Amino acid sequence: MSSSFGTLFRISTFGESHCKGVGVVIDGCPAGLPLTERDIQPQLDRRRPGQSSLTTDRSEADQVVIVSGTENGRTLGTPILLEVANRDQRPGDYGAMVNIPRPSHADFTYQMKYGTRASSGGGRSSARETIGTVAAGAVARKILREKLGIEIVAWVSSIGPLDASGIDPEHVTEQQVDRHQTRCPDPFAAEAMRALVSDLKEAGDSVGGIVSCVVRNVPPGVGEPTYDKLEAKLAQAMLAIPATKGFEVGSGFAGARLRGSVHNDPFVVRNGRIGTATNNSGGIQGGISNGEPIHFRVAFKPPATISLPQHTVDFAGNPVILAAEGRHDPCVVPRAVPIVEAMAALVILDLALQQEYRLTWRWGDGAVKTGG
Repeated sequence: MSSSFGTLFRISTFGESHCKGVGVVIDGCPAGLPLTERDIQPQLDRRRPGQSSLTTDRSEADQVVIVSGTENGRTLGTPILLEVANRDQRPGDYGAMVNIPRPSHADFTYQMKYGTRASSGGGRSSARETIGTVAAGAVARKILREKLGIEIVAWVSSIGPLDASGIDPEHVTEQQVDRHQTRCPDPFAAEAMRALVSDLKEAGDSVGGIVSCVVRNVPPGVGEPTYDKLEAKLAQAMLAIPATKGFEVGSGFAGARLRGSVHNDPFVVRNGRIGTATNNSGGIQGGISNGEPIHFRVAFKPPATISLPQHTVDFAGNPVILAAEGRHDPCVVPRAVPIVEAMAALVILDLALQQEYRLTWRWGDGAVKTGG
């Protein structure tokens, strides 16, 4: 089972939804980085369950502990182990579903692949697995922000049929995103989204949505030719997030309807450097960053676990009616925002390290640049 991601900045996540704990091992973090739990916890707080009336009722503090890889508040260059305990496990909630694969869930495919599965909460297919991703992403974001000035902001741009409007990707901030529990910075759309999700939670149903993301201040040249293109690595990262079903960068699928004379981004000189007059490319050309903001969107399906009765079959093929028990989100996109940001940070940092930013980074007086 593949639970690792990255090349030079590499992570390996571990744990299941209802085991004793989950977490991540980070390998390749530069030595000397100031790092404590306070640098990581805010992003886990944005991801954790039970944070609002729109999320699952599972109550977890998700307090991260740095087990290894630091001393006196600085990284050692050795593997960093970050761990979060599961406090509110209730595997008994899933007893009635041990022999019934939930429709559109990974229960069936995991059972067919391995001949066994974690029947409580979905195991590794649970969104709880993303705790390790968000924790590692917080470390990557700190490096990108402090060493390269790169900013990453994601937000909810749609839930079901409701779309946000008037959001300026060049200036939207995390603070604006987090003002509403839907994480939509359009206040009018946010309130309509809240009402929709609240109604569906009460009804025992679910709904999908779209998370948009911008990565600002990425220098030109990040990304590798052919198979390790920047958008290809971003697509892999985003589609590795549970419940994702679509990814597009820049103009995306809408660009397929345009003519080249409309879609092309003319080059201009702006602030003393070459840039583009428009950004249909989404900041990426030929799989390599061009210095413009990187724009992409990720589509999330409705959560598969719902409490409405559904006609299905058990693993023996017998017809059954399943009304799933347990606790689940009626819509995952508000909690997916920090996960999307984390995966973007992991991709950008790893590719930056492979480009001219192959640094032996030391914080303080001894900054040394190697390679290039």
